[in-house]
Amino acid sequence: MSYNYLPLDRKWLHFSQVKHLLDFDQQVSITFDAHERILACRNYLDAKMEDKDRLYYGINTGFGFLQNVKIDGSQIEQLQYNLVVSHACGLGEEVPRDIVKLMLMLKIKSLSYGNSGVQIDTVIRLMDMYNNDVLPVIYTQGSLGASGDLAPLSHLSLPLLGLGEVYHQGRKMSAAEAMQLFGWQPIQLQSKEGLALINGTQFMSAYGMYCLKQAEHLLQMADLISALSFDAFDCITEPLNPHIHALRAHKGQVTTARVLLEHLQGSAITSQAKTQVQDPYSFRCIPQVHGASKDAFDHILDVFVREINSVTDNPNVFPEEDLIVSGGNFHGQPLALSLDYLAIAMSEIANISERRTYQLISGQRGLPLFLVKDAGLNSGFMIPQYTAAGIVSENKQLCTPASVDSISSSNNQEDHVSMGANAATKCFRVIQNVEKVLAIELLSAAQALEFRRPQHSSPKLEQLMASFRQIVPFNEADRLLHDDMVAAIGFVRKFVQ
Repeated sequence: MSYNYLPLDRKWLHFSQVKHLLDFDQQVSITFDAHERILACRNYLDAKMEDKDRLYYGINTGFGFLQNVKIDGSQIEQLQYNLVVSHACGLGEEVPRDIVKLMLMLKIKSLSYGNSGVQIDTVIRLMDMYNNDVLPVIYTQGSLGASGDLAPLSHLSLPLLGLGEVYHQGRKMSAAEAMQLFGWQPIQLQSKEGLALINGTQFMSAYGMYCLKQAEHLLQMADLISALSFDAFDCITEPLNPHIHALRAHKGQVTTARVLLEHLQGSAITSQAKTQVQDPYSFRCIPQVHGASKDAFDHILDVFVREINSVTDNPNVFPEEDLIVSGGNFHGQPLALSLDYLAIAMSEIANISERRTYQLISGQRGLPLFLVKDAGLNSGFMIPQYTAAGIVSENKQLCTPASVDSISSSNNQEDHVSMGANAATKCFRVIQNVEKVLAIELLSAAQALEFRRPQHSSPKLEQLMASFRQIVPFNEADRLLHDDMVAAIGFVRKFVQ
């Protein structure tokens, strides 16, 4: 085992650790404490199963509406196998690789508390899958966000049984083939294990943590790119005065105003006299708009970090208290609301970004119409703004909340669900769209700033310009802008301040 690994147990898992897991390709391992707790819980549950007359939901009964159907002891293993196989009903697109990795890690983390009743071999196999790059094929559709992410987590669990498909080193294959490569035998699920594996919020949680990781970077890039647009449009810095923001004192607003001033510090364009009295809201109100999204981000991150440090399967097993309790920790309502909120907050980052792009191409402030020489012969940056506008409108449609919806399932036993999984996949699409819109603003702002030459912006923004110009040159005349836009998206994704 490499020392470059993430330890998983009852200790609090932080956002920085989740980011490092993906950024540095770490492996995962449960700790000795988690190992012992898992063993103790399993032993407790085995002892409880000796009482043939006692019914425990999902352990020796059917599931959902079939909760009152008693299952004979000789059929317990078959019950758990049937549960996983029958619930693997996902459809749609495949879940992205990094999110599958987060799902695996978060499932191991949840099981590491020793309140789920799984056998240690199951957890070890999940770790082996993660650490050997054997990643289950999981689909985006199928979860209602309550009773856990049943369908996605069933697909996550199929390879334990030698079923389903996986990716290994980028190649798609059957789980059976992957097991042969590593000499693995199928796990024989014991009582409660199937339910422990497929109950839980790891699909929603993994999407949420991934989106938060991307959002954190995009919020930083939005400040930097908007500062470039600010100078390119020759804006007044008065609205960034800290005295204004102290009067309102929202944390994100105050921080954004300070960051913009830092980005603009030393700019000859900023310090020159202006002819206008005020600038459009998309420039003047950057602190208020970006800041509100940052404050939303902080709240949402708190919800998700709490969630990934929780046990969300059902029933929960408490060996020390001699309790097996059935409840509803699998219900994704906190996540559904937060994912909708994150989508809305990040959509606004794209919304105001597109408005700045529109202003830059509008022929104001001494800039040429559509940011090109010989406008008319050349269309210049007319259509990138169309693309940004279309994407922003798509985001508005995607931001219709999923969490206000519900639908009855399991013969009305599961009569209120969170729809958090739909909120998760929608939020993921919004985040991808924000990246595209910011890239179009960067493309436009960089083009506009060239028309300010020989004047220079701040050292920070000139460094941004120099890096960007290494991949996207100045647009002298019409060319295939799709290629420039794709290059700009890649730049926004990877640029480190």
